[in-house]
Amino acid sequence: MPAPPSTSPPLPARPTILFDGVCNLCNASVAWVIRRDPSARFAFAPLQSRVAAGILAAAGVPATSDSRPDSIVLVDASGVYTRSDAAIRIARALGFPWSLAAAFIVVPRPLRDAGYALVARNRYRWFGVRVGGACMAPTPELRSRFLDADERV
Repeated sequence: MPAPPSTSPPLPARPTILFDGVCNLCNASVAWVIRRDPSARFAFAPLQSRVAAGILAAAGVPATSDSRPDSIVLVDASGVYTRSDAAIRIARALGFPWSLAAAFIVVPRPLRDAGYALVARNRYRWFGVRVGGACMAPTPELRSRFLDADERV
């Protein structure tokens, strides 16, 4: 008997960066990646979107709020990466000189993630939030790179 069809949405076709759409630091980081990714390898979606929830569900990330990532997530063909692992993998994919960040992989993950967590915990206080809590609206030129472009968040 064939397996029943999956009700989960499929994983994205290209590496996708999920980010906190109301965080100024996160939005600036997405803009930074876009400027350094002219071949448009990465797609994007705010973590607050239904698209991101579907991607995380398809990747097997539990739906409980305690286990959901709240800052940067990279989902690609090889898995789901969060915190410093996501940042390092993104930088590595952007090519030289950004790929040199891969050297940080030799720093033990607990140390890397402690530094990451410090910034993540304080990002709203240090960098602020988007006015009215609105997520980033992509320009018409970038619309195809944002998987939630037609979604109201």
